Amino acid sequence: MRTRPVLVYDGDCGFCTASVALARRWIRPRCDIAARQWADLEDLGVAPERAEYEALWVTPDGRVCGGAQAVAGLLSSARGVWPVAGAVLRLPPVRWAAHGVYRLVARNRHRLPGGTPACALPAGRGPGGRSPSRT
Repeated sequence: MRTRPVLVYDGDCGFCTASVALARRWIRPRCDIAARQWADLEDLGVAPERAEYEALWVTPDGRVCGGAQAVAGLLSSARGVWPVAGAVLRLPPVRWAAHGVYRLVARNRHRLPGGTPACALPAGRGPGGRSPSRT
């Protein structure tokens, strides 16, 4: 059984990898961080299709949240002022706005600094039968 939460991210995406490096250096979350390509997604209780479209936060008890709420989990696991930022990201209407911003960044991560064509989300439908823009 895990005792620490896990952040799962896209290790093939330069933007995502740079963001994780930034988080490790400046935020210093108290969690494990794993690229989806090397993580045991089945053991984490995560569908590979979902991990393809968003960062995921997996708690030790197996709860999974994605996107902006994964970022909120990461922030909440750190010390200092970061948990306050994580708590704010969980509050409506901030949560709703954060979801929109996360989706916008996710759809355009191949255009952002550190991004490459490999960062583009796969075309087609996202997890749960929804389009990637609505996950």
